[in-house]
Amino acid sequence: MKKVEVFGTGCKKCITTQEMIRSEAQQLSIEIELIKVDDPLEIVSRGIMSTPAVMVDGKLMHKGGLPKRQEISQWLKEN
Repeated sequence: MKKVEVFGTGCKKCITTQEMIRSEAQQLSIEIELIKVDDPLEIVSRGIMSTPAVMVDGKLMHKGGLPKRQEISQWLKEN
């Protein structure tokens, strides 16, 4: 199971990113643990300065703006 963290304080792009990841995981039949991190202090303490940001298994994969579906697929398929 992949651990996917979405960092953001609740803006529309952050919510959409979370929904896109959930949807893509379902389509690919990949089990994920999706965690929403919305505490500004935790976001900054993890070195993230622009949101939405996405970490997969502790690795920063995306920051700022909406990711593309192809990118999400690639993140989820990586070992």
